[in-house]
Amino acid sequence: MINNKILGLIGLSAKAGKICFGADSVESEIKRRKVYLVIIAKDSSERTKEKFQNICKNEGIKSIVIENIESLSKAIGKTNKAVIGIKDKNLATEIQKIYDGGDLIG
Repeated sequence: MINNKILGLIGLSAKAGKICFGADSVESEIKRRKVYLVIIAKDSSERTKEKFQNICKNEGIKSIVIENIESLSKAIGKTNKAVIGIKDKNLATEIQKIYDGGDLIG
């Protein structure tokens, strides 16, 4: 249930053009300080998870590990995307809040 809300917000972010996806794109946007939250698929490789968790830790960006590659990709209308960066601060905050056990506003 919580993951469905998160996937819905990820889809909303994608429609608003407030995401980046794919390892290279997300890493580039993190370095440009455009990303507020990184979402990593549970079934991505351990190397990918470690890499992005370390990058996020070093850059002071939050990261979460949820769902699988197929679900995350479907939420943004793409295929085979294991890493997504949220570039809108409010949407990133809301996704993080739901992930931490909170609920949607309203």
